[in-house]
Amino acid sequence: MLSLPRAGVGLLLLSGGAVALPGSDEPPLFVDAAAAARLDFRHSSGASAEKHIYETMGSGGGFLDYDNDGRLDVYLVNTAGPNRLFHGNPDGTFTDVTAKAGVDGGGSVGMGCSFADYDNDGFVDIYVTNLGPNILYHNNGDGTFTDVTAKAGVGDPLWSTSAVWADYDHDGYLDLYVCNYLRFSRADHRRCSYHDVPIYCYPHSYDGAPNTLYHNNRDGTFTDSTARAGVREDPRASKSLGAIWFDMDGDGDADLYVANDTTPNFLFENKGNGTFADISLVSGAAFGEAGVAKAGMGVDAADLDGSGRFHVFVTNFSFETNTLFWNEGGGRFSDRSIEAGLAGPSFVPLGFGANFLDYDNDGLLDLFVANGHVFDNAPLINPSTEYRQVNQLFHNLGLGRFQEVTGSAGPCFARKDVGRGSAAGDYDNDGRVDLLVMNNNGAVVLLHNQARARSWLGMKLRGAHCNRDAVGARVTVEAAGYRLTQEVRAGSSYMSQSDLRLHFGLGSRTQVNAIRVTWPCGKRQEVAPPAALNRYLLVTEPS
Repeated sequence: MLSLPRAGVGLLLLSGGAVALPGSDEPPLFVDAAAAARLDFRHSSGASAEKHIYETMGSGGGFLDYDNDGRLDVYLVNTAGPNRLFHGNPDGTFTDVTAKAGVDGGGSVGMGCSFADYDNDGFVDIYVTNLGPNILYHNNGDGTFTDVTAKAGVGDPLWSTSAVWADYDHDGYLDLYVCNYLRFSRADHRRCSYHDVPIYCYPHSYDGAPNTLYHNNRDGTFTDSTARAGVREDPRASKSLGAIWFDMDGDGDADLYVANDTTPNFLFENKGNGTFADISLVSGAAFGEAGVAKAGMGVDAADLDGSGRFHVFVTNFSFETNTLFWNEGGGRFSDRSIEAGLAGPSFVPLGFGANFLDYDNDGLLDLFVANGHVFDNAPLINPSTEYRQVNQLFHNLGLGRFQEVTGSAGPCFARKDVGRGSAAGDYDNDGRVDLLVMNNNGAVVLLHNQARARSWLGMKLRGAHCNRDAVGARVTVEAAGYRLTQEVRAGSSYMSQSDLRLHFGLGSRTQVNAIRVTWPCGKRQEVAPPAALNRYLLVTEPS
């Protein structure tokens, strides 16, 4: 690591390489590199003739760097089999280290995961959501983990889905919000059908389950602060699948958005005193344009127009269309799905995972959606849809408009799978963001990005007084005709987590003019721009 003139900033010596320029004979944008990378994992749903609803909902996974070697590792959750941890090797391949690490899930019915350094010891920990008690694995710093669920008090016994981390009260330690879905157990399993055709039940067949906000006590334990913080909802209105912390209004506090299945979505505004206000309805972010609750699945948020405001995207059921909630400022959102060009292409597919990423490094954040139906006999119910579906890629045209480019993204985008969780991250450190897609009862897909080389800048943030992972930090990069703000987030999409590092595509620009960091504790820092681009910066909170 080479020190820069400004304190607290370093250069990680990871540079990108060139690829072929666009043309009729250029390689596809993405190729499935899972086999070549030795990422050998196949999700098992435990599908049975009983059609238990949980069988069709998993699973998630994501990118993490559990050993701090600067390379992304992968954790994948299984429903009817062991979870797997893969260590990232210098040559872009992976090695299964599950047995040594001790993180196979212990026979749990796995759903999703998220990663964060909850005790600020410098090593990222793993939280796994399950049908039944969840698991918190503490990273021992030597390649092994210890199950500390009982000690920490975070073993939520309900059917948990997504879990997301943030320091909502600015005490320097990360708190945990856990989404719970339905009150379901095998004992009260119900048989559902459509015109005498057996199907997996719709969510309205079961009562919703209450979500939980765990406050970090800073001693390795957590306290349920759901009611005290003001995020306790009527569980009948809470059938939650996706969630994201983001600073909705730029006031330095982590606000919370939750995607619910067939019930109104939640938006909780952080009041800055350890409590929240429910502004779901008045904000316009609870329903789409028609004023009807949709089947919310996955969620992501991004600054799409350089305004510094984060707009929220939610995936939904077939024949509902996905929703882009545009942040108008002042705590108000509007449904711009149609204007953005995202409604029509999403009408028939059933969306789950969602990720904003700049796949071509042109300076505009694009959108990936993982699709797959929940009914394995979907065509019998509606001939116009399918169980296995293609994923979708949307190119950002600017001015809040997207164009679907699925057909030109490569053969892997023509393949039909049952997509669920998805995560974005540059696993081979070549400066092009890759995608990890988890398929229900199918093999994992590693979409290696082969888009042509353009300038980029990556950042790994390290907290000192704030939480070690700097979750919640906002970074704004400015260059000629360019301004983009991003946040460090632990958990998003659908039961998954993307790379904690931030990635800024810069197009043909050869330098940046300014880098501004707002740390989660409120401190502001001006970072000296690097002399050269196409590398990852290590930015440490000033002491």
